[in-house]
Amino acid sequence: MNEICTAIFQNRESIYRGNRMFHKSPATPLATLQTKMRACRRCLTAGYQITPGAIFHGDAAARVLLIGQAPGVTEVEAQRPFNAGSGRRLFTWLQAAGWTEAEFRRRHYMTSVTKCYPGKSSSGKGDRVPSRREQALCRPFLERELALIAPALIIPVGGLAIKLFYPAGARLRDIIGAGAYFPPAALQDPANFDLRQAVRQDEFKPGLPPDGRWLVPLPHPSGASLWPNRPENKQLIARALAILDAIRRERNL
Repeated sequence: MNEICTAIFQNRESIYRGNRMFHKSPATPLATLQTKMRACRRCLTAGYQITPGAIFHGDAAARVLLIGQAPGVTEVEAQRPFNAGSGRRLFTWLQAAGWTEAEFRRRHYMTSVTKCYPGKSSSGKGDRVPSRREQALCRPFLERELALIAPALIIPVGGLAIKLFYPAGARLRDIIGAGAYFPPAALQDPANFDLRQAVRQDEFKPGLPPDGRWLVPLPHPSGASLWPNRPENKQLIARALAILDAIRRERNL
């Protein structure tokens, strides 16, 4: 696995030249940020055995921001987020909310709490969960992405992304299946993660001010997670997807 990641890193420049993730003119603030994210080596310098090179997709015209945990090795190889099995499940969910995979990837922005592949876990089972220090090192990039995109809807996917907004001790069953709405006054700082300034919405509420922002979390779509397979949790996911579908329709997302 280390040989694969090394080869990917060594060929990164040629990959990027043909990569669709060069979006707008380098003079735009988001393009400048994306260049900095790709070049970042903070975690590597801090001693973490990551595969450097940020993985993300989208441009400043996006109105939906989807935040995952961290890219996996197949995401590094393909140079796009949610590329493997977890992506298939995620886009099955999003299809139920009215987005095809091609449409969502074309129109919206996908990023993660940490931008680089963190490597395999010490147990050898699955990928390593980025440490709090790594998350903190990457946090300014995420805050800047949020500020520049100023999305109408945020979809945090999985525990690390959900904890950006929700209390660390909150249970998925109390979170999934509902949303939150940030009124326009709460978005004077567009990079607002403070859920105390939002209003919980247990179902879609039409007619809210269009300058506000919706937040609708989803569980991690990894096949290794049993949580989404339980019947009671499938119902919660279906409720979340119904809220997303209603938001998409009302706001033409």
